[in-house]
Amino acid sequence: MSTTQPLLQPITIGGVELKNRVVMAPMTRSRATNETQSPEQKHVEYYTQRAGAGLIITEGAEISRRSRGYTYVAGIFNKEQIAGWKKVVESVHNEGGKIFMQLWHVGRNSLPVYHEDGETWAPSAINPNIQMVGPDGKEHPTVTPHAMTKEEIAQTVKEYGQAAANAKEAGFDGVEIHSSNGYLLHQFFNSNSNVRTDEYGGSHENKARIFFEVLDEIKKHWPENLIACRLNPSLNKVFGLEGTPDSIPFFDYLVERLNDYDLSYLHLSEPFTDVSDIDFLVDDIAKHYRPIYKGNLMINNQFDRESGNKVIEEGNADLVAYGKLYISNPDLVHRFELKAKTADWNQDTFYSQGLEGYTDYPTLEQEKNN
Repeated sequence: MSTTQPLLQPITIGGVELKNRVVMAPMTRSRATNETQSPEQKHVEYYTQRAGAGLIITEGAEISRRSRGYTYVAGIFNKEQIAGWKKVVESVHNEGGKIFMQLWHVGRNSLPVYHEDGETWAPSAINPNIQMVGPDGKEHPTVTPHAMTKEEIAQTVKEYGQAAANAKEAGFDGVEIHSSNGYLLHQFFNSNSNVRTDEYGGSHENKARIFFEVLDEIKKHWPENLIACRLNPSLNKVFGLEGTPDSIPFFDYLVERLNDYDLSYLHLSEPFTDVSDIDFLVDDIAKHYRPIYKGNLMINNQFDRESGNKVIEEGNADLVAYGKLYISNPDLVHRFELKAKTADWNQDTFYSQGLEGYTDYPTLEQEKNN
C-alpha cells in the first residue's frame, strides 16, 4: 500500500490528468483594475505562483455585463479579457499546472449602478435585503430585482455558452459552472428567491431547468468531461438565502441527475455556517453525497492537510479544494509534502487592489532565507 498522502496522489478527472488532488478553490480577489475588466500581469503572477496545485479553479469570471455585481472582477465576455486570461493560462501551463475557469452570474446580488438600465436580474422580484459594495467603495442596499422573462432566461443561457466558448479560446483546460453560494443559478434553486409559477419554478425539475439548459449550452463548446459545476446544498443565511425543508431533497434530485452526465467533477461546499441544529439541513455534505454521486467528487470549506487527507482516505471525496490557505501559501502542496506549517492570511487584503496580500506571500524556502 502506498504511503503517499491521499492528497498527493495523482488523479484523472475527465480528460485531464492531475499531479495531485489539492485544488485551488475559486476566490474573488478584485484585482482587475483596468477599464476592460481584464486580467493583468499581477493575475499571471498570482496564478502561476500556485501552479503546484493539481488543479486551479479561477476566481468567478463574469459571463456578461449583466452578470456583474462587484467592482474589479475580471470577466470573460470581451476580447481584452480573453487575451488577458490567455496569458494566465499559458503561464500556468508552462509551470506544469492545470486550470479551469469558473463561469459566474451574480443575479440579484448586485446594485443598479452596475447596469446601464439600472436593473438587477433574478428568478423573481424578491429583494435579498443585503448590502453590496458599489464602485465608490461604499456599501449600498440592494433593490428589488427584475423578474427575468423566459426570453431573458434564454439570453442568459446563451451568455453562459458564449463565455464557455471564450474560455476555450483562452486555452483553459475546462470550465466550472458557478451554481452555488447564493448567486443566480442558486437563486433559481431556492424557494425563498424563486416563486415562479412557470416552467422555471415550483417542482424540482422546474427549478433545475435553467441549470441543465446552461449545461447543455456549454456542451456545444466543450466535451462533458471537461465541464464541472459547484453546488452548496446546505447554504443558510448567505446573501439573503436561507435553507428550507426542500433544500436537501432538491439537491439530492439535482445530484442524482448529474449522474447522467460524464462531468469532470462535482464540486460541493460544506456549510458556511453552523447548521447542526437545523434538522432539515445536512452538516456533512461529503458523507451525504458520496453515495449519491458516482463521478469525481470535490469538497471544500475549512479543510487543512489532515482533514483533507482524511476525507479522501475515508472515500467521501476524490479531491479537496482550498481557498484561504491558498491565498497565504502559494506553495501549499510543497508544504503539505513536508507536513510543514502553513502561513496565516491577512483578511484585510482579500479584496484590495494592489499586490499586497496577492503576490507577496512568501514560499517556505523564502521564509527560511529571510
